[in-house]
Amino acid sequence: MTAVQPYKSKDNRTDLVARASVLVIGGGFAGLETAKLLAKQGLAVTLISNRKEMFIYPTSIWMVTGEHRRADDVIDLQRAADDMGFAFEQGEVTAVMPETRGVTVNGRTLTADYLVLAAGADRFRIPGMSHTHTVWGAPEDTEALHERLTALMDRGGGRIAFGFGGNPKDGSAVRGGPLFEVLFNVDHLLRKRKLRDAFELTFFAPMPKPGVRMGEKAADAVKTMLERIGVRQMVGKKIKQFDEGGTVFADDTRLDADLTVFIPAGAGHTSVKESGLPLNEAGFVKIDGQCRVPGFDGVFAVGDMAAVEGPDWRAKQGHLTVIMAKIAAKTILDTQANRETADDYRDHISIVCVMDTGNGAAFVKRTAKSARLVYLPIIGHLLKKAWGLFYRLTHGPMLPRLFRRSRALPVSS
Repeated sequence: MTAVQPYKSKDNRTDLVARASVLVIGGGFAGLETAKLLAKQGLAVTLISNRKEMFIYPTSIWMVTGEHRRADDVIDLQRAADDMGFAFEQGEVTAVMPETRGVTVNGRTLTADYLVLAAGADRFRIPGMSHTHTVWGAPEDTEALHERLTALMDRGGGRIAFGFGGNPKDGSAVRGGPLFEVLFNVDHLLRKRKLRDAFELTFFAPMPKPGVRMGEKAADAVKTMLERIGVRQMVGKKIKQFDEGGTVFADDTRLDADLTVFIPAGAGHTSVKESGLPLNEAGFVKIDGQCRVPGFDGVFAVGDMAAVEGPDWRAKQGHLTVIMAKIAAKTILDTQANRETADDYRDHISIVCVMDTGNGAAFVKRTAKSARLVYLPIIGHLLKKAWGLFYRLTHGPMLPRLFRRSRALPVSS
């Protein structure tokens, strides 16, 4: 068993609350934010991810239409680690041992003072999903979708179906927003290419009113937006399976398509199924308001890996993931300083998104007190572009840092 080595400053000292060690599992929004915040405070952070890059999902919608390339939507995790002062190891976590705050990765068992689980969610499986294309996966999946769309445009027309699924055991795991964005952006691209009349676009989802988590009026507004651009809608039918020719519903009716774009709902991560951690019915890790896992000192879960509590309309989104990461990091620092943490992620439950349409965007916000959707022509699209650039500037090694931390020592072997 290998322990994470303490952080050492330039003069080789290891003071400041004994420099606690932290293992962060996952290189997405939650993992990178947690690692960045804790490394900035001098803790010995090691981030483990099964990918060498972080994929920026909110801006990857433009990879589908060719407006972005892969390099525009990824952050090299090793370079980010060098820049921010934490260690990085690429590997697949095959076991989680919460009692010792340890994991097994690349054939080794690593332990630390704190363990932060931020590896995201698995997909809620529907038979035949290999016949679909998705934007919720690896960059290669989105590149394959772009290639298939390009082939259809080169052919001169076709039928494209866009859908998302749900998890009946946890409604917060739905991924509707990105699917709508891909659909609107594909429609915009086809119109620019003067090919829209040659394509039949269809939206499908098993919910009777998709998007209602945004609020009744917002869901109605999205429905109207789809109608205005001539998108057929098939909703309220449970998905039975996919095949090479399209989608089969529970009543054995079909939606035939040359290309099916589908974003499945999330499900509990495989690595924690046999871990002994408390899980909800859908397999997500139960946490308290500070993202601590009850019964396991020093173990946290943030982002899609966690069971998010709150109102029925709650949803797992990037902004909430970042809030959870900040609260988990603050709780770790407060624990080191023998302070209580008053912050609670449940006080920040909301839905906030800029739903890009290619030539504008719909700003959506829902809180416990209100729900609204405001369409922003042109400027909304530019705002989302600006957000993507800002995120890469603040989290990726795009600009020299004025104040660099010394590198965290890697895990010893």
